[in-house]
Amino acid sequence: MAQPIFFASPPSSTLADIAALAKAVLVDPSRAGQEVRGLASLDEAGPMHLCFFDNLKYADQLASTRAGACLVSPRFENSVPPHVAVLRASQPFRTFVLLAREWHRDALRPTSWFGQDGIAPSAIVDPSARLEDGVIVDPMALIGAKVEIGAGTVIGAGSVIGPGVKIGRDCNVGARTAIQCALIGNNVLIHPGCSIGQDGYGFVFFGPDGHLKVPQTGRVLIQNDVEIGAGTTIDRGSLRDTVIGEGTKIDNQVQIGHNVTIGRHCLLAAQIGLAGSLTIGDNVALGAKVGINNHLKIGDGAQVTAMSAVKDDIPPNGRWGGHFAKPTRQWFREIVAVERLARDQAADPKGEGRE
Repeated sequence: MAQPIFFASPPSSTLADIAALAKAVLVDPSRAGQEVRGLASLDEAGPMHLCFFDNLKYADQLASTRAGACLVSPRFENSVPPHVAVLRASQPFRTFVLLAREWHRDALRPTSWFGQDGIAPSAIVDPSARLEDGVIVDPMALIGAKVEIGAGTVIGAGSVIGPGVKIGRDCNVGARTAIQCALIGNNVLIHPGCSIGQDGYGFVFFGPDGHLKVPQTGRVLIQNDVEIGAGTTIDRGSLRDTVIGEGTKIDNQVQIGHNVTIGRHCLLAAQIGLAGSLTIGDNVALGAKVGINNHLKIGDGAQVTAMSAVKDDIPPNGRWGGHFAKPTRQWFREIVAVERLARDQAADPKGEGRE
């Protein structure tokens, strides 16, 4: 099984301790003194591990698990093997995550890769930059003129922070990240290798004589509590700003074009491509490899299935998918209809059974 050797080991805890911490019910109180020393998945857990079960897809793994204890809902409680102690919880996965957050707090946010305290000797900080107390700057980072960085923020090794950029407090800028033309709020986590604030893709198309570049004079505004995955790019706006709303979580290798506005508490999975001048509402969830055309509006609460191509506006709370994307019920009906036609054609290739 995976060993968390890069993070602090969790404390050894009894099932009574865990039940109290997780607000779960230990079904067999006689096992209150049993020890747990770590967390694991059903298929990799050993006798000293706690796991969870909340999906029938993994029923076979539950039946064969060697775990010492398992968080499980009342619905599946009787399916747990007798050698596994049962901790009853209404939301097993959520409870498991809360325990993991308690035991592995050091994995929740990055720190200096070099144990740095203050500014590394090899970092270059322009004399006009203003860094509050408690800012950490790792080796080889470059901080430009009139940059402002708030207390508790970590600037990773080899990162480049362009002139005039403002970064709030308790942020983390991952190694090899480049930021320009951006204003960033508090508690923003930017993972390694991101590019933020570069030119958007704007040209007037002249045809055979070439193309005329449009000046990109906007900014990138990233609000509080945003997380941005490794290798993601966020273009600055042209005439207006590119905006990432509060609490939004962006996965790795996402492309966000110029003038895009993303609302609050959205979830964007890996390898999404957002064309310019999109407006995405609050609490929107986009699956991996979704592509959305420019100038569209995605309503609050909408969800788009992975690998969908969107060319039309999506209403609030819409559930869309497909290529090109449409309401999922319509998409599924069309898939079923096409499959039926294909079966009929295979069974009667000459059409002799048709009138």
